[in-house]
Amino acid sequence: MNSSPLFSPLALPNGTTLPNRLAKAATEESLAAQGQVPDHRLNTLYRRWAEGGAGLLITGNVMIAPDALSGPASVVLQEGADLAPFKLWAEAGRSGGGQFWMQINHPGRQTYKMLGEEAVSASDVAIEIPGMSKNFSPPRALTSAEVDRLIDRFATTAALAEAAGFSGVQIHAAHGYLINQFLSPLTNRRTDKWGGPLENRARFLFETVRAVRARVSKDFSVSVKLNSADFQKGGFDSDDATWVVRQLGDMSVDLVELSGGSYESPAMQGRPEDGTSTARREGYFVEFAKEIAAIAQMPVMVTGGIRRRQVAEDALVNKAGGIGVSVLGMATAMAYVPDLPNRWKAGQSLDIALPVVDWKNKRMAGLATMMLAYAQLDRLSRGKAPNPRMRPLFAFVRTQMKLKKMTKRYRRWRDA
Repeated sequence: MNSSPLFSPLALPNGTTLPNRLAKAATEESLAAQGQVPDHRLNTLYRRWAEGGAGLLITGNVMIAPDALSGPASVVLQEGADLAPFKLWAEAGRSGGGQFWMQINHPGRQTYKMLGEEAVSASDVAIEIPGMSKNFSPPRALTSAEVDRLIDRFATTAALAEAAGFSGVQIHAAHGYLINQFLSPLTNRRTDKWGGPLENRARFLFETVRAVRARVSKDFSVSVKLNSADFQKGGFDSDDATWVVRQLGDMSVDLVELSGGSYESPAMQGRPEDGTSTARREGYFVEFAKEIAAIAQMPVMVTGGIRRRQVAEDALVNKAGGIGVSVLGMATAMAYVPDLPNRWKAGQSLDIALPVVDWKNKRMAGLATMMLAYAQLDRLSRGKAPNPRMRPLFAFVRTQMKLKKMTKRYRRWRDA
């Protein structure tokens, strides 16, 4: 029997249990079928991960509204949806005996112009990315009534996820998406009850958590993905994150996952834009997550570049030798080695050497790195093995062509 703490069970506050401490963190799969629903490809992909030994699987973005997608091949789950394909997806994701949570999200201003939809946000602050800003729709500030309706949409999607057989949801409040846009003073310049001091900027998140919790059963897991910081000067910072986690302690949250960054400052890829170092090229947010774990009333999960067993095990212990984080999330590593938890459990050290794209343009290199990962997910969804030797330019061009095709399909669906 493997004695590593990585393979000890974790009891969550709602009374359910994760069979081990390893999670497949959310990934942007971009694999929705016609009608923005899951099909056999997502089922194949998640069955592969479920059989790979992770105690928790978290889907990539499932959007709460058909006009607000993070990409043209995002899954949408809204009122009136046919739950049959979602039930098959849930069955695949739970086939390994672990929990399977749906990440629910709204992109806010991080909406691509090519989709032809209006972008909304906390305020009318446009995205500023050198050479890429024109790819995003300028946002309009939401009215207070619209915020209330979006909170209800989050709760509806969560209730539908439970009805479909998922064992939990993760509310995405990180990476520059809509809830994070309300949390950050850089993007939230409102003067009403949704803006100003942190307690107002956090209101959208808190009301969403309460609304979701009220619509699902007690043993259905409710979690939050939160930035440790935006990694932009004047943005949401570690002190803000600490305060938010303390408040969530009174809201029946079963797990908080810590990450960081946004489209403008992709710290989740280890490339923050404010000059702040993410310290190591692996386990970017571990040290801060350990500090949060010391004060959190719920288990804490950390994601960000983890690919070695020793790094994962070290994260479970704090500097004083006490309990550190409770769950280790891996995304890119499990795109290349989908059965990584089982291999570690079998005693393999297995250091994952991820591809490095050394293009001179760092932003394009970052995109190519992501597209290499997308390409592995596409291969896994078709029952193929990952291809770590894939050329970055091939993956980049192929993914761009696919996104154009999916954009046309999405717009036809919206116009129907």
